[in-house]
Amino acid sequence: MYRKASYGSELDQLIQLLAKLPGLGPRSARRAALQLIKRKDSVMRPLSNALAEVAEHVNPCTTCGNLDTTDPCHICDNARRDNTTLCVVEDVADLWALERAGAYRGKYHVIGGTLSALDGVGPDDLNIVSLIERALESIITEVIIATNATVDGQTTAHYITDRLKDCNVIVTRLAHGVPVGGELDYLDDGTLTAALKSRRPF
Repeated sequence: MYRKASYGSELDQLIQLLAKLPGLGPRSARRAALQLIKRKDSVMRPLSNALAEVAEHVNPCTTCGNLDTTDPCHICDNARRDNTTLCVVEDVADLWALERAGAYRGKYHVIGGTLSALDGVGPDDLNIVSLIERALESIITEVIIATNATVDGQTTAHYITDRLKDCNVIVTRLAHGVPVGGELDYLDDGTLTAALKSRRPF
């Protein structure tokens, strides 16, 4: 009688947990688990230790929502950064992306997602109240809305802009349009439309 192959409860659990990660399905999780086992000393044990350390010491910053081992985080606590600007992002991954670019030296505010009627995400589910409180501080002069160029991202940007009307700050938005190195023939209609609307003197 044919019996379904079993990897053992511990290995099954590892595969199931890996499969929950973004971009990893059951097949990719099995391959990842196999590689970890084959490289126990060089990868698996250091990874296990690193995961334990992160779980123990990394937490959201109570000021901006960034992830760090200190609270406030190293960005909020950096006196050399511009305290007059706040860049609003959806997620910590967006904050990290802007930091990689190295073009922004102000402070951040992570709202934790976007407004979405379909997913049941309303204003109370996001860190918008704390954003308004920060924007009301006299030192803040500009709030940069850096939500993604999706329908939900645009809806969230409009909502935040409306909430900031009484905060005496300049509200700006990241430009959307032709990427550096992009060719018009390969761009979608929405990107081209945004590029035309965001045109400026040459």
